[in-house]
Amino acid sequence: MIKKISRKFTEAYLFVGFLGFLLVTIIGSNMIETILEKDISSDLYQSAYRIAENEEIRHNITAASLDNIKEKLTMVADYPNTIIWIINNDGKIVLSTRKDIKAGHPIDLDNFDPSIWGGNYYQVGYFYGYFKDSARLSVIAPITDNMNTKGYVAIHYMMRSLYQKRGQYLSILQFLFLIVYGLMALILVVYRRHVHKPLQEIKKGVNEFSNGNLSYKIPVQTDDELGYLANNLNYMSDKMNRNGEYQRQFISNVSHDFRSPLTSIKGYVEAMRDGTIPVEMQDKYLGIIVYEADRLEKLTKGLLTLNELDIHKRLLNIQTFDINDAIKKAAATYEGDCTRRHILLELILSGRELYARADIEQIQQVLHNLLNNAIKFSPDHSTIIIETTEKNDKIFVSVKDHGVGIAKENLSRIWERFYKTDTSRGKDQKGTGLGLSIVKEIIHAHDQNINVISTEGVGTEFIFTLEKAR
Repeated sequence: MIKKISRKFTEAYLFVGFLGFLLVTIIGSNMIETILEKDISSDLYQSAYRIAENEEIRHNITAASLDNIKEKLTMVADYPNTIIWIINNDGKIVLSTRKDIKAGHPIDLDNFDPSIWGGNYYQVGYFYGYFKDSARLSVIAPITDNMNTKGYVAIHYMMRSLYQKRGQYLSILQFLFLIVYGLMALILVVYRRHVHKPLQEIKKGVNEFSNGNLSYKIPVQTDDELGYLANNLNYMSDKMNRNGEYQRQFISNVSHDFRSPLTSIKGYVEAMRDGTIPVEMQDKYLGIIVYEADRLEKLTKGLLTLNELDIHKRLLNIQTFDINDAIKKAAATYEGDCTRRHILLELILSGRELYARADIEQIQQVLHNLLNNAIKFSPDHSTIIIETTEKNDKIFVSVKDHGVGIAKENLSRIWERFYKTDTSRGKDQKGTGLGLSIVKEIIHAHDQNINVISTEGVGTEFIFTLEKAR
C-alpha cells in the first residue's frame, strides 16, 4: 500500500506540534525557573545586604532590643512570603520575622558553616535541615563591624511561590505556542490547494499516459515546480503521441513506396517467366524492372542515411574546404540534365575562394539534394541561381529556382520524411520524399540552420548556413 504524501505531511505536522509543545514545556520551564531564581535571589541578596548595613543591627545583634526592629525587617523585604533571620557568629538564630523565634530564646542551627557557600550568594534547599515542609531559596549577607564578622542576615523565599510564578509564565508561553501552532495549520490548507491537488492531477495524468491515452492534458498551470513538471509531462506525452503517429505513417509510407515497385518487378518477371510477355518485348520490360530497382535502391540508401543521422553513428569529419569549389563540382554533375532541358545554372559566388568548416561529404550531399530538387521542379528554359554570401563569421548558401513553388500550407511539412506535395507527385515519379529530411538532419548536425522561401507559381529558395573558416 502506497503511503500518501498528504498523510505523511499531516503526521509530520502533528509530530512537530507534539514535540514542539514538549520542548517548550520542558526547556521553557527550566529556563523560566533559572531566570526567576537569579532575579529573585539577586533582589533578596540586595535586601539582605541593606539590612546587614543597618546601624542598629550592626551594634545590637546580641541585645534583646533586636525585637524592636522586627517590624522594620518585614518592611525591608521586597517579596512576600519571605522569612528574615539574624544569625550570630555562634550559628544561632537570634531574630526572625516569623513568630516561632523570639528574642532572648535563640535557636541553634546544626552544622551552620557560611564558608561552604564559596562564591555563591544563594542556595536552594532546606537550609541545614531547618525547614521540613518545603524547599526555600536562601541568601545570606555578612554583618560586619570594624572588619569583623559579627553575624549574618539570612532571607528565605519559598520555592513553592517561585514554582507558581514559573507556572504562570509557562502557561503564557504554552498559550502563545498553541496560537502559533494553530496558525501554522494554515500550511495544511495551502498544501492541500497548491501541492496536493496539483499532485493528484499529475498522478491522474500519469495513469492516463500509462494506459495509452497520450492525448490527455494535465490541467496544472501553476508557475512553480509542479507546473513545470506538468508542462514537461504534457510535452512528453504530446511528443510520444506524435512519434507514434509518425511511426504509423512511416510504416505506411515505407510499405507503400516499397510495395509499388516490388509489385511491378514481380508482375513483369512472372509474365516473362510464364511467356505472357514474348521474348522480343522483354528488353522493354527489363528496362522498367531496372527503373523500379533503382527506385528501391535510392529509397533504401535514403533510409540508411537517415538512420545513421538519427542515432549519431555517422561522426562529422570537420575540415576546411572551399565551398565555392564544392558548388562548382555539384553544378557540373547536373550539366547534362540542364543542357537537355535548356536550364541555366547561374553561380553567384563570393570571391574566387570561400573556405568553410564542415564535413565536406555531407555538405556535398546537401548541395546535390537541393540542386536535384530545383532541377526536378523547374520548367524548361528557366534559370537556377546558386549564391554564396558571408556575414558575421557565417557563410550563407542559397539555391533558388523559378519552378512551381510550394503552397503556403505545405511549407511546414516539407521536412517530414516521405512527404510529397500534391504538385510534386506528377513530376517526382522516382522521388522518395526523403531528400529534404536528409538535408535538414545534416545541417542541424552541424549546428547550423536552413530556411525556405517559396511562392506558389513563382519559385522556391533554400538558404542554409555554414561556419566560416578563420
